[in-house]
Order: sequence, then C-alpha cells, then structure tokens
Amino acid sequence: MIAKKIKSKTVEKGDYKIYLNKAREFYEIMLKAKEAGKWTAVGLNAVHCVISCCCDALLVFHLGIRSMGDDHGQVAELLVRLPLKDLNREAAVFKRIIAKKNVIAYENREFREMEAIDILKLTERFYRWTIGILPA
Repeated sequence: MIAKKIKSKTVEKGDYKIYLNKAREFYEIMLKAKEAGKWTAVGLNAVHCVISCCCDALLVFHLGIRSMGDDHGQVAELLVRLPLKDLNREAAVFKRIIAKKNVIAYENREFREMEAIDILKLTERFYRWTIGILPA
C-alpha cells in the first residue's frame, strides 16, 4: 500500500506559541458560548481549538511543520509520529472532534446542546493534554 502524501510546510519551531495562543482564544470563546447557550459556536470553536492545538502547535513544536491539506483527519497521521505519551488515545480524540465539523457547520439541522457538551468535554481533555506537554 502506498502511503498518502500529506501536504505540509516548514515553519519555525518557536512559532508554536502563536498557534497555542489561537487555541487558547478558541477554547475561551467555546466556554463563553456554552454559558450563553450558543451550541453551534461551542462546536465550531471546539473544532478550531483542536486544529490549532494539533495541526499547528504540536506539529510546529515537535516537527517544525504545519499541515496544509484540506483534510484535517489526515493530520492525525502526522500526530502519531510525535514522541508523546498517550498519543494514540489523543489522536483518537482529535479524530472524534474533527469528524463533527461537517455536522456543526454544514448539515441542515441545529447542533444540539447534548452534542455541544460532548464535544466541549472532548476538547477540554485534548486542550489540557496539549498545554500540559508544550512549554507555556
């Protein structure tokens, strides 16, 4: 089987802080959206938070690259290359969150409170794991 080429570009490793700050902003807005009962906003900010954590901060810090592909699900393939504890479990969490992006943004229905609370909990876990392994 031929491995898929994942588009990426080289980035200065110190730039991970930029993406970590973006993740922090998405995380904080996600929490405020929960308090306001804005379930779609909870979901989209959760998705963008983990993208900033995974696609950007973690990959930049460890590999000096950013994914440039359209399929964020493929980023999990890059994520599992990192030398980190609990990586497979966290990559699975990342995939679960990313899988909800189309439901949240594009489907012809409301994103419900129960779904928002679920994605919020997953995002909190992934975000805390990320900030726990990256320098502040």
